[in-house]
Amino acid sequence: MVLDTPARTSTAPARRESAKAAESGPRAIPAALTAWLSRPLASFHLILALCGILVLLGVIMVLSASSVSSGNPATGDGVYSQFLKQLMFVGFGAVTFWLGLRLPLRRLRRAASSAMVAGLAGLVLVLTPLGASADGAQRWFVLGPFSLQPVEIAKVALTLWGAHILVTKAAVLHQWRHLLVPLVPAALLTVALVMAQPNLSGTITLAVVVLALLWFAGAPKRLFAVLLAGGLAGILVLALVAQYRLARVLSFLSPDQDYSGAAYQARQAQYALADGGLFGIGLGQGQSKWNYLPNVQNDFIFALIGEELGFVGCAVVLALFAAVAVVGLRIALRNRDPWIRIVTGTLTVLLTTQAAINIGYVVGLLPVTGVTLPLVSYGGTSLVVTTLLFGILANAARHEPEAAAALRTLGPGRLGSLLRLPAPELPRRAPARPRRRPART
Repeated sequence: MVLDTPARTSTAPARRESAKAAESGPRAIPAALTAWLSRPLASFHLILALCGILVLLGVIMVLSASSVSSGNPATGDGVYSQFLKQLMFVGFGAVTFWLGLRLPLRRLRRAASSAMVAGLAGLVLVLTPLGASADGAQRWFVLGPFSLQPVEIAKVALTLWGAHILVTKAAVLHQWRHLLVPLVPAALLTVALVMAQPNLSGTITLAVVVLALLWFAGAPKRLFAVLLAGGLAGILVLALVAQYRLARVLSFLSPDQDYSGAAYQARQAQYALADGGLFGIGLGQGQSKWNYLPNVQNDFIFALIGEELGFVGCAVVLALFAAVAVVGLRIALRNRDPWIRIVTGTLTVLLTTQAAINIGYVVGLLPVTGVTLPLVSYGGTSLVVTTLLFGILANAARHEPEAAAALRTLGPGRLGSLLRLPAPELPRRAPARPRRRPART
């Protein structure tokens, strides 16, 4: 026993050193990441970072894509005209992001009904002579050099109002008539006005909003099977009644049969992705923007990313939107207020679904629908409204229980003081969900 004691004591420091080495080795990275994510404002900082990175990526790629197509001596537009407009849109987007971040969420909920009425009014007015038409569609209000698509505002209004209705009727949602009315009739009216423009991409995103609202409100799973079946049937009918939509579907099903018609853009997008390889041919060196891929700065900017930045660049974009999905759902799960949870979850699904649809048809997995890549594609209304959505997500992140307690105890911090952000309201516990009863007709 005496001889064993020195040996044990001599190995104790070695064990401590090996433990420290293990903590400072490969295991230290997950531990440090877990510790950082456990901070009260981790979700808030992540949303800020993701929004900023996507906006910066969009500005860079719009500069690369539009420098070829922007120059027009007849109108006096220079090669950087679209890039400068995008910078202006980013400036407006910064303002809407700040508004979404600063507005008290309780006040935003009170304004949901008024926003829904305004959204419907905009969809009606755009179909009158006040709206502007282009390429057979009447979707915009044009005010000088600016244009506005009311469907983008309608998406946000439907999300805020739908969440308000579902939370208000939480105690009776086990009854079908309370679960579906007035949400579904109002959504169908909105969809009908959007299809009258016509705007299939806007219709799809509105359907995504309704499904997400019902999902996060706890609707029974069998309802989604019925809604998805009805939605697919509606999309099939819409595709058959319009010749240009039918041409897109047929070109998707048989792309080898049409190289210069409806499948032209999709085919050129795949050529651009193939040319990029693993690391791309270099930023600004893409060939597809030389009119091989029309309007590449809009719906097909992901193809240019693949061409100039390669598979690695595409993987980074996918990782960024995957992070948006994870952080957005994390914010929804960590909030106690049921309205904030439904709104946050629905906005997250809307943003990531738009990205998935855009990337899906660029790589050839879906028919072309015209959904833009959020924060990356060129466009004014989409960018400004999307930054507003990120601002609302960041606002919801500040209302997580731990974040709200830290901000009210320790103060707003440097960033909060700079942006003049009010202290978040203390979260309220969500009411207990009633036991589900058999559905009544």
